[in-house]
Amino acid sequence: MSSLVHVAAAAIEGPDGRLLITQRAPDAHQGGLWEFPGGKLEPGESVQAALCRELREELGIEALAYHPLIRIPYSYPDKCVLLDVWRVTRFRGEPRGLEGQPLRWVECEALEPGQFPAANRPIINALQLPDRYLVTGAAAGLKAFEQRLGRALEKGVRLVQLRAPDLDPGDYLHYAQRARQLCQGVGAQLLLNADPALASCVPDVGLHLNSRRLMAVSRDELEPWRGKLISASCHDLQELMRASELALSFVSLSPVNATASHPGAAALGWSQFEALVERAALPVYALGGVDGEDIGRVQALGGQGVAAIRAFWE
Repeated sequence: MSSLVHVAAAAIEGPDGRLLITQRAPDAHQGGLWEFPGGKLEPGESVQAALCRELREELGIEALAYHPLIRIPYSYPDKCVLLDVWRVTRFRGEPRGLEGQPLRWVECEALEPGQFPAANRPIINALQLPDRYLVTGAAAGLKAFEQRLGRALEKGVRLVQLRAPDLDPGDYLHYAQRARQLCQGVGAQLLLNADPALASCVPDVGLHLNSRRLMAVSRDELEPWRGKLISASCHDLQELMRASELALSFVSLSPVNATASHPGAAALGWSQFEALVERAALPVYALGGVDGEDIGRVQALGGQGVAAIRAFWE
């Protein structure tokens, strides 16, 4: 069995918001592909110490402010790696390729997964996803729904899941078309919590799988959705592993805390949330009894941000 290679990697943001990527040497593992700079931990070295050392040795910069972005366990045919990725928001010095590696500053939206090793692709998802994720709640008719969604978008929400289990398929599609128009007007991304066949009737949207659909869906059923956002609801390790196996874009993990919408569900708590996030190979939103004030805590535990109904659905 291959031994685990623990790697500290950095998503470095410049003052203009662009991200620094480096190119692997042609004779290296997966040579020629672009990556986020970093390297292996030395024996007894902490992740933070390795991150700072690698940035000094590879780029000649001192990391001044950084926080966890995502941890990705990944198995290649010839090795197993754990990518421990940190977002570096402030540094001292001018990055240079001290090992002869080419450097590029790129806009986050311009990152192309096909130009990176497969293990780096969840990093791109994490960088491109926002820290707030709205799950729509009840509304007294379409007009009230439009008003509530409009207010959320005005306040900066840019990721929306249309959850409306009480609507029949025809009405759901009507709401979905209107939600799509509102989201597109501000550049927000919409996912439909529906049967994949029904959701496919609406163009330019993503797909959300509830936990039942997650465990039943096949890779072939998801193939038409590749290239779009695909998310799922998870509540335990088995569901997280299934989402990782299917290479979904991200998941929500719930309930982190006690919530009025699911009063009988046992809360995970923050310790269990952190332990499960460490096993996931994709971005994870905290859901259940959380709000915008919890975003910093979630990110410190390696999560993507907060998903909520009540906190973002006035």
